[in-house]
Amino acid sequence: MGALDQAEANRLLNASLGLATYSPPATPIMNRCMSANGSASSNGTQVTGGSYAPQSLTAALPASGTNGAIATTGVVSHTGMPAGTVNGVEEWDSAGSPRRQWWGALTTPKTLGAGDTLSFAAGAITANINA
Repeated sequence: MGALDQAEANRLLNASLGLATYSPPATPIMNRCMSANGSASSNGTQVTGGSYAPQSLTAALPASGTNGAIATTGVVSHTGMPAGTVNGVEEWDSAGSPRRQWWGALTTPKTLGAGDTLSFAAGAITANINA
């Protein structure tokens, strides 16, 4: 995963310094596929069409000595994808007004045919906060 969303990074920083309280994201966290990547301060363009829908992901707490790293613990599969290219993913919470948590480009963009399934193996989606 590329990086924290800028607004999320600010929320965490403010909370870690006692400047504000932190409201945790609403679960489950949803993996969204992007046809065009965003940036730290702007959302990417989410894939549309087919029967594509964001999928929930699961992760374990970071273990001691992992330097603030975390990875998915299960396969994340998007079925019924539309034809096109997925260039990145974003992780969003499930609140009524969802907020973006993380964003990042795929190492290699994935070109898909209509109806294809795009799967990310357990451990393939990672996030870290440098410690």
